[in-house]
Amino acid sequence: MSAGWRTLLLRIGDRCPEYGGSADHKEHIETCYGVLCREYEHSKDAMFEFLLQCADQLPHKIPFFGVLIGLINLENEDFSKGIVDTTHANLQDALHNENRDRIRILLRFLCGLMCSKVVLPNSIIETFEALLSSAATILDEETGNPSWQPRADFYVYCILASLPWGGSELFEQVPDEFERVLVGIQSYISIRRHFDDIAFSVFETDEGNSPNKKDFIEDLWERIQVLSRNGWKVKSVPKPHLSFEAQLVAGVSHRFSPISCPPPTISQSSSEIVKGQEKHEADLKYPQRLRRLHIFPTNKAEDFIFSSFKNGDSRKECAFYLVSLPVPFRYEYLMAETIFSQLLLLPNPPFRPIYYTLVIIDLCKALPGAFPSVVVGAVHALFDRISNMDMECRTRLILWFSHHLSNFQFIWPWQEWAYVKDLPKWAPQRVFVQEVLEREIRLSYFDKIKQSIEDAVELEELLPPKAGPNFRYHSDEGKESTDGHRLSKELVAMVRGRKTQGDIISWVDEKIIPVNGAKFALDVVSQTLLDIGSKSFTHLITVLERYGQIISKLCPNEEMQLLLMDEVSAYWKNSTQMIAIAIDRMMGYRLLSNLAIVKWVFSPANVDQFHVSDRPWEILRNAVSKTYNRIFDLRKEIQTLRKGLQAAKEASEKAARELEEAKSIIEIVDGQPVPSENPGRLRRLQARADKAKEGEVTTEESLEAKEALLARGLEESKELLRLLFKSFVEVLTERLPPISADGDVPNLRAGDPNVNSSARDPEATTMEIDNENGGDNDSQLNGQNKKISHNVGELEQWCLCTLGYLKSFSRQYATEIWSHIAMLDQEIFVGNIHPLIRKAAFSGLCRPTSEGSHL
Repeated sequence: MSAGWRTLLLRIGDRCPEYGGSADHKEHIETCYGVLCREYEHSKDAMFEFLLQCADQLPHKIPFFGVLIGLINLENEDFSKGIVDTTHANLQDALHNENRDRIRILLRFLCGLMCSKVVLPNSIIETFEALLSSAATILDEETGNPSWQPRADFYVYCILASLPWGGSELFEQVPDEFERVLVGIQSYISIRRHFDDIAFSVFETDEGNSPNKKDFIEDLWERIQVLSRNGWKVKSVPKPHLSFEAQLVAGVSHRFSPISCPPPTISQSSSEIVKGQEKHEADLKYPQRLRRLHIFPTNKAEDFIFSSFKNGDSRKECAFYLVSLPVPFRYEYLMAETIFSQLLLLPNPPFRPIYYTLVIIDLCKALPGAFPSVVVGAVHALFDRISNMDMECRTRLILWFSHHLSNFQFIWPWQEWAYVKDLPKWAPQRVFVQEVLEREIRLSYFDKIKQSIEDAVELEELLPPKAGPNFRYHSDEGKESTDGHRLSKELVAMVRGRKTQGDIISWVDEKIIPVNGAKFALDVVSQTLLDIGSKSFTHLITVLERYGQIISKLCPNEEMQLLLMDEVSAYWKNSTQMIAIAIDRMMGYRLLSNLAIVKWVFSPANVDQFHVSDRPWEILRNAVSKTYNRIFDLRKEIQTLRKGLQAAKEASEKAARELEEAKSIIEIVDGQPVPSENPGRLRRLQARADKAKEGEVTTEESLEAKEALLARGLEESKELLRLLFKSFVEVLTERLPPISADGDVPNLRAGDPNVNSSARDPEATTMEIDNENGGDNDSQLNGQNKKISHNVGELEQWCLCTLGYLKSFSRQYATEIWSHIAMLDQEIFVGNIHPLIRKAAFSGLCRPTSEGSHL
């Protein structure tokens, strides 16, 4: 029976009428309660833990669990009192450990218990006021630290997010006290700093700088006020306690003890840099959405508090719970909007992007008649605004979309997008389609993807060349044989003959370099080894492992490493994927330095591709992330080694102590003191002490080696950061339009970079887009489903793309930038730097206020 009551608890509230189930939650709760009563004596402790676990893992069902606890409270007050006390301990622990999700969910759980007469309403008010008091203290210049406003905002957000679940009952039972809380929230809103940061918006437009824009807290507060005026009626929040009100009112309500919030972190300095670093730390611990992402019109995406993705480990569970939410209306549009909001959240989504991909796939399979068409609508809506989308979000969307299509036979109405073929090669919509097709080929093969667009043959022009090597020394009959061909054949024969690296290096030094020079030697060797490893990724890795020293010997400096990347690019000119993989692997084997990769990406040939291809950016992203991943891994290893060293020292000291104690026990034999311990045991103790000491020394040496590697890695990362920002500044300074004589910054978004899309099928599905969150007034759809567009020049589009990627790197590596901010200010951002460069470079460090200040 134990499994039976657990299953009943998990399934409670699942039967949503819109998906063919029953809406009789009362019957389900009564059945579940009856089973719990029968099993209570045998499984009391298990029920206690499982109810708390359910409330934590299934927060959308909290009203149902609250009713069950309320019914148990009628028969056993100690059980429910234990639930309340444990919830208090958990909330207190979550506050001090800064466990954001748990704080938010436990406050909702408290509201659910209050609705079922388990917790006194005044206790909820006291909890809210404690959070408000802490939030106000944080903002106080003297007693708090305004840099930690994100924590204060989070406390207020948790209060606001719990009101749809208990605001109605608080209004009815303690109206004066509840009004005091609402006034306190209004006071907090009035003194907090408004955040209006376009750097963290999915869509980039000048509208983001408008002081009339509401940030996330202000927007949520406005919606709560609307909810208050509407009598706290929320269709999305079930009220099962109303069906049991006559019973629950007889129960004893328990007091929830006062909570204490962690004291504000006092600033250690008045320095603007220190304050900025503190705020960045606060942003990392308490990230928040600054604005809601609107994809669909509000008549399709009904407006209510939507909580999902509690468990990032089980995507199938997530999809199941999303499908079976206990609400009386269809919510596919809102569900899609919520998923895409998280997928495109900046600077990082809550879970890995692949998680959302799998959830969307599972939802499409679970709701085949409803959700796939909603996803299609979302893609069209986002595609129509792709020119204003943040570059990082654009990349995520490309990766998600190509992966999604690979799970549905690459079926898509491509003919609706066939018009992009006639757009300039740098138009965002054209580049988007081009990159999606290229990513699809990586997940499948060229002919399959070509077949998938047979209804839009115009798009074949956007397909990349059919992948295959471009071996410079390929032997063809009738083709003139050169020194390169001859030497390449010799090298192949040596590889097949299992010659050692030393033999091949000697051959290169004696036969190639004296006659043809080092550059020619690199040409022949790199082309030939790449050709030998061209059959698969495994072949490439094997070649690099076995013959990497040869390449390393030929590339002792950055100049030769740049030539090596040119050779890789020439050999794999028909495969963007293989170029990225080969360069990434070569960096992994220390054949290429991260600095050389940055210089190569910012070489003229690649710079010209910044706005028409993701290839250079993919290579740059890989190089930078690999650099910082090495540092992250080294720090983890050092942390582990330090713990191991402490354990090794303790073990060594213990072994030495046992040995000394054994030696100290003596006895008198023939008038002479001798050890009384058995000699065999002494030898064992000595061996154990020696081994323990050896282990301590070995661990200490490993720690010193890792610390040396970390110091080297940190220095490399500093040089990488310097070169990266210097390169961005140089290429952007050359191309950005100058500031006007009046000091006006040029507006790069004077219009839509996509030309008139009248070629689109007028019958194609078109989403009406609301103008929130960066909608472009100059690119709305007219009555004939055609865009009113302006022509942004290629130079402006190049600048927008490059600034967008600079902004992306700034957000992604803000912590590292803060560590070297003084160096960047002194060496890179000196003199008359273009304000658009400075704005993009520092966009990830501080979210500017409405006045536009950054630091």
